[in-house]
Amino acid sequence: MSQPDTQLMKWIREKHERLEAMRPLDRDTVARLHDEMRLLHTYNSNAIEGNTLTLSETKLVLDEGITIGGKTLREHLEATNNAQGYDLIVRLAREESPISHVTIQQVHEVVTRGILESAGRYRTRNVRITGAVRSPTDWMHIASEMDDLIAEIKKPELPVVETTAYLHHRFVAIHPFTDGNGRVARLLGNLYLLRHGYPPIVLDQKSRQQYYRSLREADTGNLVPFTCFIARAVSDALSRYLAVSGGNESLVPLRDLAAQSPYSQEYLSLAARKGLLDAAKMDDTWYASRRALDTYIREHGRK
Repeated sequence: MSQPDTQLMKWIREKHERLEAMRPLDRDTVARLHDEMRLLHTYNSNAIEGNTLTLSETKLVLDEGITIGGKTLREHLEATNNAQGYDLIVRLAREESPISHVTIQQVHEVVTRGILESAGRYRTRNVRITGAVRSPTDWMHIASEMDDLIAEIKKPELPVVETTAYLHHRFVAIHPFTDGNGRVARLLGNLYLLRHGYPPIVLDQKSRQQYYRSLREADTGNLVPFTCFIARAVSDALSRYLAVSGGNESLVPLRDLAAQSPYSQEYLSLAARKGLLDAAKMDDTWYASRRALDTYIREHGRK
């Protein structure tokens, strides 16, 4: 397994320990976080694949069953199916169901229902992917390579973040289905995280180019950039979940946090981009907690 940035992994370990200490979260908080992450995952995962529904339109489709004018039936199906796929992996994690051929095909069937005739079935022909470094696995070897992948991620005491990245990349490299592999990979990654006590992550569609670039790099044998990409999403998800406790875990825009510090907003933004300040970028705005700022001041700055 490839190692991402050590500072980022340190933040992840510390935040995961604090989140574990907060459990169990109250029922209303869990429900609110579920709805929020379900919407964000569905919108961003579909947008990565070219779905043109906006975040607000996706919310209307999911919450109200509204048909959006000018959008295709397929785009509406992708929204409802992906949300149902998200509900499925949350349920599978709660039931402690292992990642297996059955669960993988079950997730794919839900995600591509009404879109693909082969929903839930591994492909029976070879395919090519434009721009890929390697061709996907020959269809006759899909079952055996999926066997190997499933066995690999079942090994005890694997590092969770690195294994999530490995699972995601190896799955899309095998490309076991004719379509929908990216959406299923992102759901399976979240299933793996949930099974190991981590919150689900959202891969921001605004980082689409970085996502595909790091996957192509992994195709050459260098999994570090993609592992770092996944680790950043894990760190952001942990911050989002910890923020529900309030206090010094609350996420605050850097412009507001700067007013409580010896630094300007621009300085803190630069520290965030350099990976020195534990901050998360949401809707083009950097957020960080008071705890993260205090840690930065203690380790890097002036009091």
